[in-house]
Amino acid sequence: MQVDLRGQWALVGGASQGIGQATAKVLAEAGARIILMSRRQDVLESVRNTLPDPSSHRCFAVDAEKTQDLSLGLARVVNETGPVSIWVNNTGGPKAGPLADASSDELERAFRGHVVASQMILRALLPGMKQNNYGRIVNILSTSVKTPLPNLGVSNIMRAGVASWAKTLSVELGPFGITVNSVLPGYTETPRLESLITGAASKTGKSADEVRQGYIDSIPVRRLADPEETAAAIAFLASPLAGYISGTVLPVDGARTPAL
Repeated sequence: MQVDLRGQWALVGGASQGIGQATAKVLAEAGARIILMSRRQDVLESVRNTLPDPSSHRCFAVDAEKTQDLSLGLARVVNETGPVSIWVNNTGGPKAGPLADASSDELERAFRGHVVASQMILRALLPGMKQNNYGRIVNILSTSVKTPLPNLGVSNIMRAGVASWAKTLSVELGPFGITVNSVLPGYTETPRLESLITGAASKTGKSADEVRQGYIDSIPVRRLADPEETAAAIAFLASPLAGYISGTVLPVDGARTPAL
């Protein structure tokens, strides 16, 4: 049994680093042509050059919070590539901090960059998926969907909001051969985790190594995840093999989340 994505276009958000970059590589190795999406064109070009057959992939640099640029730009890309059958919905998390300290502007900005942006991307890709009676939407969220995480107040809200959005869509889009699922990464070796470790160290007076070890000690398998491990789960859900899996959330967290 092998994931085979030849002939399919896949849009991968947050493709400049971390789980997004790892996912783009795994999907490309499975034969998909990738539209790499993130903010910085130069970084996306560098990532594209690491993929098999670099010239077959596209870069789409955009700030997802600028929703009009996102909508118009993606429409142009899809007009050139044709239908996109796989969408890995991934974006950077809001800044850390207690929810009680968050301003209304922070909440509005995060909502626009996560929920509104997701809806606008959906509207751009959905006609092609419906036309082909086939689609795979995989959201990269967080284990906070199941258990809110300390000091990530705004992120907890937005991740849960996108999870509910995804569950709703799984029911609406099932008749069109489109599945919608969410992957919940645990502590993973990414730049995002490094920034959280640095922030926690400055607040607690602990060293970054002590904070890191505390994270590891909270994970039953006693290690952090590699981005490629999460990417493998995403690739399965993005493939024809997962055609009867929809509306679910899949933690990839080493058994750390204390919930079913």
